[in-house]
Amino acid sequence: MSSIIPVILAGGGGTRLWPLSRGHYPKQFLVIEAGATLLQGTLKRLTSDGKLLASVATPIVVCNEEHRFLVGEQARQIGLPFGRIVLEPIGRNTAPALTCAALLQTEGGDDPLLLMMPADQLIQDTTKFQAAIAAGRVHADAGRLVIFGVVPNSPETGYGYIHLGTRIPSAAGEPEVYAIGAFKEKPDLTTARQYVAKGTFRWNAGIFLLKASVWLAAIDEFKPEMLTACREAVAKGSRDGEFMRLNHEAFAACPSDSIDYAVMERIAQSAPERTAVVSLDAGWSDVGSWSSIWDVATKDGHGNATRGDVCAIDSKDNLIYAESRLVATLGCQEMVIVETPDAVMVAPKSRAQDVKAIVDWLAAQGRDERLLHRRVFRPWGTYEGVDTGDRFQVKRIMVKPGASLSLQMHHHRAEHWIVVKGTAKVTRGNDTFLLSENQSTFIPLGETHRLENPGTIPLEIIEVQSGAYLGEDDIVRFEDKYKRA
Repeated sequence: MSSIIPVILAGGGGTRLWPLSRGHYPKQFLVIEAGATLLQGTLKRLTSDGKLLASVATPIVVCNEEHRFLVGEQARQIGLPFGRIVLEPIGRNTAPALTCAALLQTEGGDDPLLLMMPADQLIQDTTKFQAAIAAGRVHADAGRLVIFGVVPNSPETGYGYIHLGTRIPSAAGEPEVYAIGAFKEKPDLTTARQYVAKGTFRWNAGIFLLKASVWLAAIDEFKPEMLTACREAVAKGSRDGEFMRLNHEAFAACPSDSIDYAVMERIAQSAPERTAVVSLDAGWSDVGSWSSIWDVATKDGHGNATRGDVCAIDSKDNLIYAESRLVATLGCQEMVIVETPDAVMVAPKSRAQDVKAIVDWLAAQGRDERLLHRRVFRPWGTYEGVDTGDRFQVKRIMVKPGASLSLQMHHHRAEHWIVVKGTAKVTRGNDTFLLSENQSTFIPLGETHRLENPGTIPLEIIEVQSGAYLGEDDIVRFEDKYKRA
């Protein structure tokens, strides 16, 4: 059988999980259940005893430029680094992402099976998931386009449905397999109840297994202009170590479409025998809203799902997240309350699907809370706002061992650095020197400078900025190991 190469799509925004999910730190990088982020959980469910399954090759991931170092770091943290990180210059939905991945994986004449999975889903039963993949592998090797359909346990209106067609024989004890009958859009509640009662419908999980050559042939058949654009984006792309940057102009010209609309729905109508739906009953959720997180979360005896420093008195069936301070409720019911260091969101659980309206408001107001947390991740480490006022700003900066910031200068601000942990290597103009804990230095306005961590433990400094303008765009980079100059 062909090897399976996971293709993980990690480009989502997760706006309905604001304020925990932000534009520059979306939900796939969040810890929804203890132990791993959603991206890390996606990788881990392909393992046994901490190693990839024998049938599974090193995964690749497709994400946007902004998240490239987050993606790589999260994979390395659990010892499952990606073989390739494909960077999209602009979002073009799932079909172009899978097409570019298929083109890259067939460059050497190979024809692997591609297991396409979103990075922002939760699957609680790994054993059942792996059994479904094993069942689907047989049909994908035979040339079918395999989609995994979740056995519904409630009449959800937020998911698309798959109507099952002809039963396909499967071995005893394996998940049921059918041809696709039809795709159904997100239904109203009455229709959803009918779907669940009939038992012949599955939720569309957006997880696919298929041969690379089969997918490319299908795209050529139904969306040839997409295949042409993706070929050009790959051919004119640039390679930088583990990163593969698709050509911006070619990829921007590519039609935007989902796998379902571009190919699967058309094949289901014209040649359903080329498809297979493998039933997946493994505790799946797309954790697309706060109410869906409440559904899968561990709850106390009053139905409250809590995290952090929470006091819930006479409160029932709430989701309460506290990141940085005490959150206390009294007499609350069916509410979502989420606190972060820079924002608090309160909404009825019944309105959880509408949180995007808050993000839209923030965008209209030009506010950074839609994009950034107080702690901001960078390839070299993190920085966090501590205090700000007229003509000053205080940040806590952490630089990872061996990492360095760019060689840079600022037109409008000066900086004071105080080392509180570790050792700092400082470049200031023509001078280079070391600073130990409790030592400090001053970077004048307009002075070229760089901060590095030459040690083996994280470097932590307090940075006090002063000047007429303190925005992050007041940076002129001269050299940068992360190619941002």
